[in-house]
Amino acid sequence: MDPDREFHPFFLFLLIVFILIFAGLFTPFRDRIGFKLDDIKSRLFYRMNAPEQTVFVPQGAQGVSFSTTDSLPDVSVTPYLLTELPAETEFAMATEAVATSASAEPSLQPTQTAMQTITPTPTETPVPLPPSAAISGVKYEDQHGIWNYCAPTNLSMAMTFWGWDGDRIKAGKWLKPFDKDKNVMFYEMENFVREMSGLRSVVRTGGTPELLKQLIVAGFPVLIEKGAYMQEVNGRLSWMGHYNVVTGYDDAEQEWTVQDSYYTADYKVSYDLLQDEWRSFNFQFMVVYPGEKEAELYETLGPYTNNDWVTKNTMAIAEKMIQEAEDSESYYFAYFNRGSTQIDMNDFYGAAQSYDMAFKYYAELDAQTRPYRMVWYQTGPYLAYYYSGRYSDVISLADITLASTQEPFLEESYYWRAMAYFAIGNMNGAESDARACLEVHPAFPVCDALLAKIGVP
Repeated sequence: MDPDREFHPFFLFLLIVFILIFAGLFTPFRDRIGFKLDDIKSRLFYRMNAPEQTVFVPQGAQGVSFSTTDSLPDVSVTPYLLTELPAETEFAMATEAVATSASAEPSLQPTQTAMQTITPTPTETPVPLPPSAAISGVKYEDQHGIWNYCAPTNLSMAMTFWGWDGDRIKAGKWLKPFDKDKNVMFYEMENFVREMSGLRSVVRTGGTPELLKQLIVAGFPVLIEKGAYMQEVNGRLSWMGHYNVVTGYDDAEQEWTVQDSYYTADYKVSYDLLQDEWRSFNFQFMVVYPGEKEAELYETLGPYTNNDWVTKNTMAIAEKMIQEAEDSESYYFAYFNRGSTQIDMNDFYGAAQSYDMAFKYYAELDAQTRPYRMVWYQTGPYLAYYYSGRYSDVISLADITLASTQEPFLEESYYWRAMAYFAIGNMNGAESDARACLEVHPAFPVCDALLAKIGVP
């Protein structure tokens, strides 16, 4: 540098800002920069790779022996909970902590009465619903600036409506201890509500538009998960899981009003579109509520307070979807939902067959629009194949799922592949995946328990 040349103050300013950002003094700005960089990396990954081109082909049991006398998990009450997966009793006991979360924070939630003990009294003449209704007072939050913050943001909106003193950051730090974790499931959100607030929650499958309207009229915002084509990837939209808080409807316009953390407050979605998107997640929904509203909520839910009825109803919906399916996409979601419902019924062999059919139709879908992220969000196929002794299918499906992203931060996929490796005697593979699981989800009880079972610290 020429010592006689003046150093422009603007460049000095840029240098100072650069140092301060990476020193952590401008954390929000730094987070947004990191979000943009991650987005760029993601686009480059999908430009170089095409996860939707890869198709999982189930191979079946392939001669693997599996005793039907082995104890099977009970997932009839809360589906997809990892607490109930290990077959051995002592291993299951070691993982019970998942049901109450790995968090060391004290619970603020009193013990709740199991909903299935309530016997609903059906109303002979249903009260007519108004042609439109809306819930006001939901404090809108957007998910932008932090990667993959859909779940914490929507849960925060559902909770703050009832007076919870928090926001997406407070929810996210608990739900996503590793902030790049690709997915937060409903059971994790239930745990957060139970442990970190004075509120309560209920999650059910097999919801209907009629039920959504009834809940809105009764004053209960409804949190749903759906599959939507959203993020631009290589100039087109890509399918991914997304949460919405449903707060209104209008029969004349045939539109729902949702609080969409990705788009905007009071976002309008047509009845038909939401139904198509919601089917991707077996019409699952969550209602957060204060204890004093429990009787009113139960009255509105009616038979949905009974788990056995819910399972039968959800199975009937899936069977009807299969009967009415007219294309490969409809068949794919219908069979996937039937498999997930059979998991709730502990019918793992039946579920495996349903998922086999789902993946058959998946292979027939347009490669440009396949919902390749499906197993990021719904782990039912892992349970079905594992408990049917189809360990090679568990491993193959996990391989494909983890390879579908440049940042394979999916603890459930690592866990299930580790379990399959353990089942076939590959202890090195099991240990490696269990440790990878713990990197994504620190202190995840099931992975800690698996390492203990392997005999390594």
